[in-house]
Amino acid sequence: MGGASAALTGLVFVAMSLNLNVITQDATHRHRAVGTLAGFTAIFVICFLGLMGGQDHRAVGLEWLIVSAVAGVVYVYGYIQAIRFGESSVGLRARRLFVGTTLHVFQIVGAALLLSGYIAGLYLAAISMVAILAFMISGAWLLIMGASEHRDRDRKDEGRTGSEG
Repeated sequence: MGGASAALTGLVFVAMSLNLNVITQDATHRHRAVGTLAGFTAIFVICFLGLMGGQDHRAVGLEWLIVSAVAGVVYVYGYIQAIRFGESSVGLRARRLFVGTTLHVFQIVGAALLLSGYIAGLYLAAISMVAILAFMISGAWLLIMGASEHRDRDRKDEGRTGSEG
């Protein structure tokens, strides 16, 4: 999971750098990019911290709780801002906000259960993490599709302006 999320973080970063002007001009793209990178990075950090030796389930639970809570806040805040100020409507639905928030909450609850001594929390948090990884992959795809839609729209507008001038 950690290796996959690290690789995907790099790929999203490259895709963002190729579409930097489009992403910085649209609030939806900016917030989706931040949320996607935060999600992938959180998964990598959780996996990295979990591999450190000499930790019991409470230490892993606390680390997982903190990192997943920060990632969840970044995701929810960014999505709400994208809805408020965004221009692109690609994948910007309340249902997606609900699903993403629910997955983050399940991961946080699982980490809290693990911290409290319930080993079953590990399974809840891990299953949620896998689902969040898939969800972030779909978010990265929506980011690329939205940026492509924006770029195509700008090219059409330039074509009309150039033929009129």
